[in-house]
Amino acid sequence: MASLDELVGNTAHFPVLGRWVFLNHAGVSPLPRCAADAIRRYAGAFEAEAYLGGWVMTEYASCRQTLARLINADVSEIALLKNTAEAISTVAFGLEWRAGDRIVTAAVEYPANIYPWLEVARRHGVEVVMIPERDRADGSRAVDPDELLAAAEHPACRLIALSHVQFASGQRMPVAEIGAWCRQRGKLLCVDAIQSLGAIPVDVRAMNIDFLAAGSQKWTLGPMGAGVVYIRRELCDLIRPLAVGAYSVIDPENYGKIDYTLQPDCRRHESGTPGLPSLLGWKASIQMLLSAGIARVEARIGQLTSHLVDGLRARGYRICSPREGLMWSGIVSFLPPGEVDPAATARRLREQHRIELVVREGRLRASPHFYNTIDEMDQLIEALP
Repeated sequence: MASLDELVGNTAHFPVLGRWVFLNHAGVSPLPRCAADAIRRYAGAFEAEAYLGGWVMTEYASCRQTLARLINADVSEIALLKNTAEAISTVAFGLEWRAGDRIVTAAVEYPANIYPWLEVARRHGVEVVMIPERDRADGSRAVDPDELLAAAEHPACRLIALSHVQFASGQRMPVAEIGAWCRQRGKLLCVDAIQSLGAIPVDVRAMNIDFLAAGSQKWTLGPMGAGVVYIRRELCDLIRPLAVGAYSVIDPENYGKIDYTLQPDCRRHESGTPGLPSLLGWKASIQMLLSAGIARVEARIGQLTSHLVDGLRARGYRICSPREGLMWSGIVSFLPPGEVDPAATARRLREQHRIELVVREGRLRASPHFYNTIDEMDQLIEALP
């Protein structure tokens, strides 16, 4: 595997660099060469031999190990699914709820981390409390963790559902502190890590995370169509399967024997045939990131986004993403001065300059990854009106 320094700006590993200034890794990322090669290898093998070559299933077996290593979990605590929404729903609909229970979350969560909890509320009479984002003195907007914990202090609160990094503002939440607070009080913490995994170190044990959900297509640089749920070993039996199939039970390949005994660990949530192409591509991209070093990836993203923020401020742009301390992330949300339209600006950047970023919540959002370059940040700054 190449080192981080060898990967930065390298079109051989990241062909997109030769065509675009791609700054939407918080959306859907381009595939690195290693992930595309893994998918091509799968396609060639199944085209020629179907499953008879044998290596594909061996590779699949190690996908769970790779995901477990990325978040410091045991393989028994990992289930490989289709996407983040399925992973969150596995937790939301797997728990036993009572009327009057409370779930606390942020009002600015991505819908995949809102709708499952609202459905729980509709089915079971659970209260969902959503803490709003508020203006801050420096012009940014953020959810106040103290306000969130005050709402969770209520004796009826059983669970906090929270993104590690907020998709629109880029605010990094103090998950380790919130996790320790929850663990001390016997409350559960479910983390949507899709905007942090691959860009920021995530350690489910050090952060006292009970449940974690993520998908493949953002900062982990995988293809679309794969996801992961982590369920802390001690809580495995609390989560009923969202879907049940042949692979949910012990001895799954003994098709003629009906024995409805669930797998003893998180494999019970893998009900049927896996999405092998996506999982194999995802495994390759994660292995590349692990080889580069997640801490080094984070530091590199910090350098790029700090350079971008300084340049934007010099041009009179308002930075809406919190940047001080450990609140920053790879997402930089910003507003142009005057009457400049963000949507029209994003469209012009794409069509005239081949610079890809997006608009979220009425704000421009850039999300560079470690392999982007300082020159690309300058290209964006200079191309903005």
